[in-house]
Amino acid sequence: MQDADLPAIAAQVLWAAFFLSVAFGVIAHRSRFCTMGAVADIVAMGDWGRMRMWVLAIGVAIVGFNAMAGLGWVEASKSLYGGPRLIWLSALVGGFLFGIGMVLASGCGSKTLVCIGGGNLKSLVVFLVLGLAAYATLRGVTGVLRVHTVDQAALTLPAGQDLPSLLSHLSAGPRTLWSWGLGLGIGGTCIAWALARSEGRSAERLLGGIGIGLVVVGVWWVSGRLGYVAEDPNTLQEAFVATHSQRMEALSFVAPVAYTLDWLILFSDRSRVLTLGIVSVLGVVAGAALHALATRSFRWEGFRDAPDTARHLIGGVLMGVGGVTAMGCTVGQGVSGLSTLALGSFIAFAAILAGAVAALKLQLWLMERGV
Repeated sequence: MQDADLPAIAAQVLWAAFFLSVAFGVIAHRSRFCTMGAVADIVAMGDWGRMRMWVLAIGVAIVGFNAMAGLGWVEASKSLYGGPRLIWLSALVGGFLFGIGMVLASGCGSKTLVCIGGGNLKSLVVFLVLGLAAYATLRGVTGVLRVHTVDQAALTLPAGQDLPSLLSHLSAGPRTLWSWGLGLGIGGTCIAWALARSEGRSAERLLGGIGIGLVVVGVWWVSGRLGYVAEDPNTLQEAFVATHSQRMEALSFVAPVAYTLDWLILFSDRSRVLTLGIVSVLGVVAGAALHALATRSFRWEGFRDAPDTARHLIGGVLMGVGGVTAMGCTVGQGVSGLSTLALGSFIAFAAILAGAVAALKLQLWLMERGV
């Protein structure tokens, strides 16, 4: 492979990821895809409609990723989620903090980007605070705290932490066969549950669930297949082009927000280059803005009062700290991570839900007492 091929591959990866993220923004804005909203609907009204849309997206992503794994196109162990080191306490604590934060901030990382595209200035403030808190947790003071506390509680597994790799190691069966079986079994179950009731089969929810799931699968293909180089001519090792981690990546909206701010602030520094995560952040905002303008639903919105501002600021901090600690958000761990069937993603997913439910119930309790 010639050196000139790498820039060409990087350009292909970045453009493909950008357009897929634009599609994500359009779909999320059109379908009102929102994890916090889905949990809030259940807690406040017992309405499971939007939760079925989210589970449908998870199911589609699981089937799609594991079909590619079964074909030998991608390997979960080469992603951010499938390594053998399971930082279970980080997933629990970080996920719980993120769940609380997304309730206080009126939406998770992806919803924040979608709302920015729709004209929500509150979400722009959350974006900035989330990015700063995430950067501090990657490399700053909260990062040092994270590394020396919760990250210390870890299990080193005999194989990758994704279920196909673990079961293949324990049974000596082929990993690809486990990918097919578990992908179709678990993913198919999620899809079946999501579509079991009419509330999960409306056009809007089918668009959100199937569309978001396919976009995540598409980004996995772009990163793990289109961007894969068996031998980087510079290092003579395999590489995943245009990813920040140098591993296979899909959509996630916490650490990439920090990298986006870093790229914008230090744009003239040639060491700061566009990555899949950065173009994904920009693409979601662009897609949501396109749909909002096309449907004339673009509206400027600001904070109501000081308490509203304080809640969103605290929520942004908790999402930034929690999302980095848990290695992802409701999309990063809750769809992309779960699609790999990684144990850490299941833990983070459950913790995010627990944190969101706890925060929503506390809000309802305070409202009932006029606080």
